[in-house]
Amino acid sequence: MAHSAQTARVIDVHAHAVLAASMGAAGDFGPEIGAYPDGQPWFRVGDYRLDGVRYVGSPFMDTDLRLQRMDEAGIDYQLLSPNPLTYFHFIPAPEAIRFCRAHNDALAATVRSRTGRLGAIAALPMQDIPAACAELRRAIVDLGMLGAQIGTDMPHPLDDPAMDALYAICVELDVPLFIHPSPAGIDGPPGDPALKRFDLDVVVGFAAQEVLAVCTLVYGGVLDRHPELDICLSHGGGSMGYLVGRMKRAVRKRPWVIDALKPDGAFEERLGRLWFDNHLNNSHSLDLLVSLIGDNHLVYGTNFAGWDAPDPGDAHAPEPKLADNARRLLRL
Repeated sequence: MAHSAQTARVIDVHAHAVLAASMGAAGDFGPEIGAYPDGQPWFRVGDYRLDGVRYVGSPFMDTDLRLQRMDEAGIDYQLLSPNPLTYFHFIPAPEAIRFCRAHNDALAATVRSRTGRLGAIAALPMQDIPAACAELRRAIVDLGMLGAQIGTDMPHPLDDPAMDALYAICVELDVPLFIHPSPAGIDGPPGDPALKRFDLDVVVGFAAQEVLAVCTLVYGGVLDRHPELDICLSHGGGSMGYLVGRMKRAVRKRPWVIDALKPDGAFEERLGRLWFDNHLNNSHSLDLLVSLIGDNHLVYGTNFAGWDAPDPGDAHAPEPKLADNARRLLRL
């Protein structure tokens, strides 16, 4: 069966890839993959070790198996993004730059022969903004990628003026920027120690980081400085659906609010410029999100093959509009 991104009925924009060719590309920081004597897999990034997640022989690394599972799930086209464990936003810049180049070369090669089924977005060395801008341009112009993905936790806050150069390049190249958290402390400052229990850094910590990113982008004036910038956040913006009332009230009540957000409806208009994937694991949560922001900037996402991806029996075909939205976001 022939596939095309232009005609796909189901487009999944939230699917991470792990690349054998990028192993060791960050030097001593890894990444490195292996197994314990009992066969249990491990994955190392710097001093951080993830146990029990099998990458080798899974859709994360085996493209043929990924396509088979996509067919089983009814997914026509999928956007592959960096593994959030390997952002390397805090390691020395030379190692991060080397890793991102190797990663992007390998990911571009992975999708090049599967253009009807797979697309890709780039990893960027965010500790060096000029280098990140250069790598974004190379990824789009030379490698044919469709955008880039960064974390929420970086040396520069999302509203730092230093970030404006990257946002301007996204607008110039007419590509979206995806934002997806990583567990705090992998290669940067440690997060709340309470999040180290029960995998809470992933289970609920991501949702906190995502709503912080939304607030920073809106309150920090990023969308006013770059009105044509398209940013897509994972997991429906995290806990944004429950907190949007407080976020809006702050615009009316707090002294730091920028002038651009003070007119009636300005906050809602800025919020409506952001894009969100619908990967919330709960239909009622998704209904709440849609009731607040509508569905014009909503896209389908699964965290394909991840721990929180839909089970085969729970998966259902998303509304066709979400594929049309993805085509607009990805300029397909």
